Amino acid sequence: MANADQANALPLLYNDLVPLSSQEHAAYRVRRVDTAPFLKDVHAVPLTVEEFILAQRHFPIVFSVGENPVPLALMGLNQGVNVFVDDEGRLLNDVYIPAYIRRYPFMLARLEPKSDELSLCFDPTSDAIGAFDEGETLFDEGQPSDVTKNLLAFNEQFEIAGQKTGQFLQELADLKLLMDGEVTIQPEGAEKPFVYRGFQMIDENKLRELRGDQLRKMMQSGMLPVIHAHLFSLSLVRDIFAMQVGQGKMQLAEAA
Repeated sequence: MANADQANALPLLYNDLVPLSSQEHAAYRVRRVDTAPFLKDVHAVPLTVEEFILAQRHFPIVFSVGENPVPLALMGLNQGVNVFVDDEGRLLNDVYIPAYIRRYPFMLARLEPKSDELSLCFDPTSDAIGAFDEGETLFDEGQPSDVTKNLLAFNEQFEIAGQKTGQFLQELADLKLLMDGEVTIQPEGAEKPFVYRGFQMIDENKLRELRGDQLRKMMQSGMLPVIHAHLFSLSLVRDIFAMQVGQGKMQLAEAA
């Protein structure tokens, strides 16, 4: 969880984070924006387990490396490459938008490191929030508007989904189902293949070796369908590669 007063702890997409205040931001409004320039250089976005079934139709779903892995929707295969948005940040396809992106520029954060209380905060550098003449008000006579209440509810639901995701990953760790991933793509006419590493994936061999009671528990908890969604999604890696080639972004990928 991000700490609102620690700039070096800011999560992906956020440049700054301040708590939403009925006094300081009484005149603020939130407005719809048609572009998301903050996405054009983002190739991987965090995903919650509740989104796997929908997201697997559009993105490869992998897990980050390290001691505390998180699920990621790949929007490109290389850092700095996003095949789903143009240079201005306009969506190029009718694609599922992960909740992590939809909550921006808002999020819940702890204002005090030792506190368990979460406050609704926002990124003040976003074009979607400010003292505009247009847009929907965030406060009515000093009280949160329905828009703000809905924003708070969405972010609370995101936090709950994040907790479920953490539990899912803990179960994967307990069963030792994650392994280092590697994808090799040999384009026709290329001298050497493109090899992609730096992610984790489910080890299908270990999955098949699980005991019947373990598999039954995973099915009852809803964990098994989520795992299958992840495995099915990996076939899209080659589609993302083809999109990078078609958009002329392989040169950028090679430079990265």
